Amino acid sequence: MFRFVMQRIIIGFFTILFISIISFAIIELPPGDYISTYINMRLAEGTAVSDAEAAALRHAYGIDQPAYMRYLKWMTRLVQGDLGNSMALQRPIAELIGDRLAMTILVTLAALILAWAIALPIGIYSAVRQYSIGDYVFTVIGFVGIAVPNFLLALAIMYFSWVYLGADIGGLFSDKYVLAPWSLARVWDLIEHLPVPTIVLGMGGMASLIRIMRANLLDELRKPYVVTARAKGLPERKLILKYPVRIALNPFASTVGYLFPSLVSGSVVVSLVLGLPTVGPLLLSSLRSQDMFLAGTIVLMLGALTVIGTLISDLLLVWLDPRIRLEGR
Repeated sequence: MFRFVMQRIIIGFFTILFISIISFAIIELPPGDYISTYINMRLAEGTAVSDAEAAALRHAYGIDQPAYMRYLKWMTRLVQGDLGNSMALQRPIAELIGDRLAMTILVTLAALILAWAIALPIGIYSAVRQYSIGDYVFTVIGFVGIAVPNFLLALAIMYFSWVYLGADIGGLFSDKYVLAPWSLARVWDLIEHLPVPTIVLGMGGMASLIRIMRANLLDELRKPYVVTARAKGLPERKLILKYPVRIALNPFASTVGYLFPSLVSGSVVVSLVLGLPTVGPLLLSSLRSQDMFLAGTIVLMLGALTVIGTLISDLLLVWLDPRIRLEGR
């Protein structure tokens, strides 16, 4: 087990290093840089930027250096724990991400817990009661949940809430609590605004997990060991829950690899539609303004979290499914 974990850690380290190179290269691909974007913004406001001023800005931000030098300096600062400053927002990157990280984790965790809590029992019921009325109903709900984009569901909920209830459900806080210090009233206001993004973000994942759980459990219920156990008179509930359900939980464990990055980014489009103060919109704005240090830090963070989540998924799969071996044979 120790050897398995160490191998995965070493592979993960080189994977993260490779991700940092790829993410930096992708951010460098669009023509121009942040200074070009800044100059265009100033021109749109009716203010011209001289060539000398543009050159001075590029030198100040280090943009006039070769790409490999910018990458090495960026990685050196990251290793030292210095995330640098955002060129567009003129604030430390750690402060910008920290402001939104807690809200992102709260919303995404709530959505994932909701999706798992609903998908697991429904998937088991649909497999055990195959072709029943309930199975057909949940199948229809699952297909609708997969087909309807999350942002469209968010728009529909916001529309009906405003038209029929007269309630503005966007954001995570009411207007008076957006900039207010933390208090019991602000926490309660957050709890009141949390159900809508939780339902919207959880619907797509819930629908997919229902279908996956149903298909995997149906496959396990047809295995010879289940038929033999049933023939020996093992109680049906114990028969289903002891082995088939445990093995069918593999997809739930494998989603941990995607759980960690989603805790940081969330759904960018849904966050924009609902006005959620999460990291996703910050990543989008940094890419649009070509703020390469902020965008690169967030993309690298997502890649690193994916690698860590994949390692945890592997360990969970080994624990859940005895057929999975730690050594390739």
